[in-house]
Amino acid sequence: MTGVTAGSAGAVAAATRRPPAPRGSSRRRARLRETLTGYAFVGPNLVLLGLFLLYPLVLAAVLSFSRYTGFGSPEWIGIGNYADLLSDAVFWRALINTTVFTVATLTLSLGLGLGLAVLLNKALPGRAVFRTIVYAPMVVSGVASGLIGVLMFDENTGVVDKALIAAGLPPIPWQSNGGAAMVAVILMTVWGRTGFNMVIYLAGLQGISEELYEAAELEGASAWQRFRSITVPLLGPSTFFLLIMNVIYSFQVFDLVFVLTGGGPGNATTMLTTYAYANAFTTRAQGYAAAIGMVLLVLMLGFAAVQWRLNRGRDVTG
Repeated sequence: MTGVTAGSAGAVAAATRRPPAPRGSSRRRARLRETLTGYAFVGPNLVLLGLFLLYPLVLAAVLSFSRYTGFGSPEWIGIGNYADLLSDAVFWRALINTTVFTVATLTLSLGLGLGLAVLLNKALPGRAVFRTIVYAPMVVSGVASGLIGVLMFDENTGVVDKALIAAGLPPIPWQSNGGAAMVAVILMTVWGRTGFNMVIYLAGLQGISEELYEAAELEGASAWQRFRSITVPLLGPSTFFLLIMNVIYSFQVFDLVFVLTGGGPGNATTMLTTYAYANAFTTRAQGYAAAIGMVLLVLMLGFAAVQWRLNRGRDVTG
């Protein structure tokens, strides 16, 4: 009798026992928890990104199709601002200046940064001190760099012209000559950017195995051949990163130019950023300034897209 009762209880327990959940459902719930956890971590950043980047960007894009002085309501004019850009001589001058400035600073700062990185990657006395000295200008703000440039290149009291006069050479009209003013802006920018490029290249160099150089040297490769065939190709990812960063910086340069030359003389150093600023806060043509900003954004995105396509997979293959 007891056996029958025990058997009946076991049958009832087996009948009422809940079947185990499917394994696929558990995996889906785990993935959902991981997804929600990830969004919880990145959520605050996404909110800040949308509030302080995407939202102003959309407003600027809408404003670029309007005529607006900062007072009252914007007047919708369609592509009127962009049509005016095509016939604006100062805009084209600013675009040419920005292109020249970008090419010059990119070439000089990358070349100097690579050369200093190769030099300071070797065991030299006081290597850490020299690295610090080269990188130090990077921590100086653009306004401070502009003020240093004024002290260096002022036509009347500048250190450079005084040194030239002391050496028996004629002074250079840094403020009144357009070409000299652009050279001053380029030199101050190269001074400030070379240290950053050097640090990135140093990181890339320290990831290259010394065995490659030893094998090449045993094969009779010269120092230049080792640099050209090993160093430069294996620094491809670093160069790609620096190209993007330096071009974006050059297209966005404002504070140094504003303090050092103010865009003069005669718009010789006017960049797209300084021209947009002048339209927004001097002539109060804020819709026109927004259109210049949109052109600048498209140019930077276009360059980044081209570089990404040309160097796609290079960070993997070297």
